[in-house]
Amino acid sequence: MKSVTSRTSSVSGITIPATISAADVLIVETPCSPGLSGCATSVCRYRDEHRWQISHLSHRLRHNVVVPANSPRDIVVVVFDGMKLLDVAGPAEVFAESNRFGGDYRLSFASVDGAEVTTSVGSRFPVTRRIDEIASADTVLVAGGDDLVGRPIDPALVEAVRGARARTRRMASICTGAFILAQAGVLSGRAATTHWRHVRLLAAAFPDIRVQPDAIFIRDGEIYTSAGVTAGIDLALALVEADHGAELVRTVARSLVVYLKRAGGQSQFSALVEADPPADSALRTIVTAIATDPSADHSVKNLAALASMSTRQLTRLFNSELATTPARYVETVRIDSARGALDAGHSVTAAARIAGFGSAETMRRVFVQHLGVSPRAYRDRFRTAVRD
Repeated sequence: MKSVTSRTSSVSGITIPATISAADVLIVETPCSPGLSGCATSVCRYRDEHRWQISHLSHRLRHNVVVPANSPRDIVVVVFDGMKLLDVAGPAEVFAESNRFGGDYRLSFASVDGAEVTTSVGSRFPVTRRIDEIASADTVLVAGGDDLVGRPIDPALVEAVRGARARTRRMASICTGAFILAQAGVLSGRAATTHWRHVRLLAAAFPDIRVQPDAIFIRDGEIYTSAGVTAGIDLALALVEADHGAELVRTVARSLVVYLKRAGGQSQFSALVEADPPADSALRTIVTAIATDPSADHSVKNLAALASMSTRQLTRLFNSELATTPARYVETVRIDSARGALDAGHSVTAAARIAGFGSAETMRRVFVQHLGVSPRAYRDRFRTAVRD
């Protein structure tokens, strides 16, 4: 079989190692991810007996990248001062555990300046390279941190991540790391998620992103985002499954004693009722009455009478101030009330009565619709370890 040292695409030349056969080389042209305007990506695929190898060429940077077929998959984790330690440790353990069972990952950690960083728990975290030293990588994984929300993100960090996107096959974020990807333009026009506490902020700050508030993780092409903190483990398992299949990832999940796919979305962890009407709003009386006794008859007609307005006026006010309808608001309050009753040790039937659902079956349908789990599964999952 004749080997070649180069292969030329229609847009640029890509150098291929001499050990690769011409018959095993395929070059295709694909667009770069949204947010990298003026950039095209040529993807060179060549295979060995085990798998396809993928490398990217950024014409914007004029940078040729070819990954040897038998090399490990480089996973580069982007870290910074204040990064959530579990955002990094959880996924890192998934990749390390995968290597015990036939995985082929090589982990490294990168910061803007290549210096070690301080984690959310105050410990120092070693770094092996600068972000701009990433010549090529299979996956770049961006950690989250509490400081990424509510204050400006380091522009140098955003720019470094933007540049790294052109030199990696796949990019992912954990928790609030989605805000870094968003500012870097990586999530433009894509579906994404983040920690349940910050999904509304992400949607408001970046309206071109299709934010999925209940998702544990989202894949949109070769861009992945996860919900908060431990959801990074779910995302890492999904990456391993995409690379090596169900059998290996199932073995890894069992070894780490985690669910391969957890039931329900992240809404089961969040407080569904978060928005409050303005202090001088006519809705203040309404929402207080609903919260005080969620089991009462809170029909739109009764609520409108309590507020001394028409049902149409009430509906418009709910939409403008709380971005929901009166009926949906009552339902979310009842879900939170039922969760509180279950957390306190009440039976499913008692919780349904306390929250105003009327029957356990009605509450079950609402729980499955909004939380993705049944009331019984929710109670068992969040039951405390301490028993009286």
